[in-house]
Amino acid sequence: MHELGIAFYIIDMVEDLGRQNDLTSVARVKLRLGEVSGVIPSYLQDVWRWAADRTDLMRAAELEIESVPAVTRCLDCDRTYATVEYGRTCPYCASEKTELIQGQELELDEIEAT
Repeated sequence: MHELGIAFYIIDMVEDLGRQNDLTSVARVKLRLGEVSGVIPSYLQDVWRWAADRTDLMRAAELEIESVPAVTRCLDCDRTYATVEYGRTCPYCASEKTELIQGQELELDEIEAT
């Protein structure tokens, strides 16, 4: 389960920002998490509380996850479609010349702190 490592990485990043900005408490951390990022949101939520409780700054921090749908663009017909539903083959022209344009995100979007 690499979600624990991801939770610690996010906490370290927020703690660094907290030190730089003289924060005393973080109430909420919002992430943008892509549908095909390889991170399982429920697992990340499960380990978050345990990991966040290990630091004074993060002890009260809730984790909010915004899911970003995976979208692929066809390089032949220039149309976009849902990646998870259709995979790498364009449902409009059957081309396999496609590229993932969103859905792999793992971004720190917002921090609510005092």
